[in-house]
Amino acid sequence: MSTTPSAATDASPRPAAPVPARSVRSALRPLILRLHFYAGVLVAPFLLVAAATGLLYAASFQAEKIVYAHELTVPAGDHKLPLSEQVAAARTAHPEGKVSVVRPSPEADATTRVLLSGVPGVDPDHTLAVFVDPYTAKVRGSLEQYGSTGALPLRTWLDGLHGNLRLGESGRLYSELAASWLWVIAGGGLLLWFGRRRDRRTVRGTSGRRRTLGLHGTLGVWAAAGFLFLSATGLTWSTYAGANIDTLRTSLHQATPAISAATGGDHAGHSGSGTGAGKEATPQGLDAILAAARARGLGDPVEIVPPADASSAYVVKQIQRSWPEKQDAVAVDPASGKVVDELRFADYPLLAKLTRWGIDAHTGTLFGLVNQIALMALALALILLVVWGYRMWWLRGRASAFGRPIPRGAWQHVPPQILVPALAAVAVLGYFVPLLGIPLAVFLAVDVLLGEIAHRRGRRTGAAG
Repeated sequence: MSTTPSAATDASPRPAAPVPARSVRSALRPLILRLHFYAGVLVAPFLLVAAATGLLYAASFQAEKIVYAHELTVPAGDHKLPLSEQVAAARTAHPEGKVSVVRPSPEADATTRVLLSGVPGVDPDHTLAVFVDPYTAKVRGSLEQYGSTGALPLRTWLDGLHGNLRLGESGRLYSELAASWLWVIAGGGLLLWFGRRRDRRTVRGTSGRRRTLGLHGTLGVWAAAGFLFLSATGLTWSTYAGANIDTLRTSLHQATPAISAATGGDHAGHSGSGTGAGKEATPQGLDAILAAARARGLGDPVEIVPPADASSAYVVKQIQRSWPEKQDAVAVDPASGKVVDELRFADYPLLAKLTRWGIDAHTGTLFGLVNQIALMALALALILLVVWGYRMWWLRGRASAFGRPIPRGAWQHVPPQILVPALAAVAVLGYFVPLLGIPLAVFLAVDVLLGEIAHRRGRRTGAAG
């Protein structure tokens, strides 16, 4: 008996039909919604603190110019004194400690900073900045300074509040947790917004939860790119994820290079060289050192780092973090006045440049005032989003059902070919970003446990009925 073509076709194995894109979106949407909801509810307090303290920190740049105007500025004169005289005046006023950095006056109305380390009563991680009038060599005051950006007490205090709640290294975990989850929440919100099948209507004329949802979604979409940037750059210098990023950059030969201060000789016996074994560098050679750096094209602002020992060179670095950045550096032999090493920012590996630019933009220095205003706007947006998110949580419930959660079991509707690779990607991310992976694992364990308890109670109730 012959077989018809249609019967033969029905009997042959058929390849699995691809999952339609619409059904994939439909299956993923409840899972993303549940993740966005719980991550928002649980991580939002950390984000709120990070946003509020970040807002204050971004405003501190301009506030410092007002609060410390006397120390930072002077009436412009006709002729600046030799740098050696300015440093000598600072040491006369403050003989304690050791000169660690000298920052010559970068502008006509700016003071020279002489940074002293090891000063009694000053935090070991800070330096004492002595501000000298470059035209008269008069000391206009002294303040504690922290970090390479020259943060003075106001900005230093707010920086510590934002970075670690002023709790030391353990406090940094809060900011790393916020940075680890900010991109997840922002990305999930974007997917939910653009994946909505119903028409997005204007929030005008609406009220209650619908209006709040519209405001939350619209603002979140506009600010999402900024949040993703803040999350990525914040992780680069975090405790755990930052260490993994540094390891990855090193393995790819993309680490930030360092200039060599070795001269290859011992100059302890040279008079006027500014070095001596176990002795502080004298200021007499600073003008020649600065002149050598200027000859190699290092324009203001710069800082001069005295040698650590008798066989080391002075290092002169450009310290402009605003665009265009000036980050070149030279090492100058104090005995001969010759440049023994040179490092140009243009020669940095690509990832080192991106890291530098990212950190400077995150901290508000890359584009100056515009950068700081943008950061304050992002901080305000995040504060509003958190407040609106909690309001929606409140309105989601009904009387006795405050904060009704998103139903469980959404993952069961995700196709295996999507779910398995997604779980593998999450596991890899969780390994490299521990404060994303560990809380997520704990949440899943608790959620599964609560689901099992609810399931058993339901079975017992059904059996009793």
